[in-house]
Amino acid sequence: MKINNRVLIKISGEALQWEKTHWIDPVFIKNLATDLKEIRDAGFEIAIVLWGWNIFRWLAGAAGGMDRTAADYVWMMATIMNGVAMQDALESVWCETRLMSALDIPEVWEKYIKRRWARHMEKWRIVICVAWTWNPYFTTDTAGVLRALELDCWLMIKATKVNWVYNKDPLKFSDAVLIKNATYDEVIKNDIKVMDQTWFALAKDSKLKLRIVSLYEKWAILRACKNMGEWTLVS
Repeated sequence: MKINNRVLIKISGEALQWEKTHWIDPVFIKNLATDLKEIRDAGFEIAIVLWGWNIFRWLAGAAGGMDRTAADYVWMMATIMNGVAMQDALESVWCETRLMSALDIPEVWEKYIKRRWARHMEKWRIVICVAWTWNPYFTTDTAGVLRALELDCWLMIKATKVNWVYNKDPLKFSDAVLIKNATYDEVIKNDIKVMDQTWFALAKDSKLKLRIVSLYEKWAILRACKNMGEWTLVS
């Protein structure tokens, strides 16, 4: 049964770099932590899944001759670095957090266990999930949908560089068409690049709502949690 105040937020690693060419903008991630604290204080249990695009891109690795499996492991470890930075930013604004990973390194973080994660959220800790599922060929989108379903989240929010969903990248194509509402069938049929298409079927079958908002717009995530503001809805 879905819990109506429990939300999973998938945060783009590329967005964390803000105006930098790579890595993490410390001012931006501190402001993001403040926004996430406001969401928690508004009564929402929050889980976070992070991407590692700002640190390593497997596409670049593959183009340079790196094996896809090896590249995926490097990318998953990049999410761990983002997770440590996100945890530090959240704790700097007095948020209690837990960093949980599909890769077991107990000296640094907790191993992902569903019941333990759910218990942390019930105690109003913001839980950050890293290392995806620790399986190559499965993306962070995969991990996001899977964790959202495991934790009975009623909503998954994808926070990225642009608001809304378009039929192609609006930062590259001036004729990109905005899409405010779409069904999972439409996304799959038209090959709209919202998330990893492999897992749309799982989200569709489980009736998981997905809202896409801009990570750069103040309070966009909070408004999406409260059914306010504007977003692209995939359902």
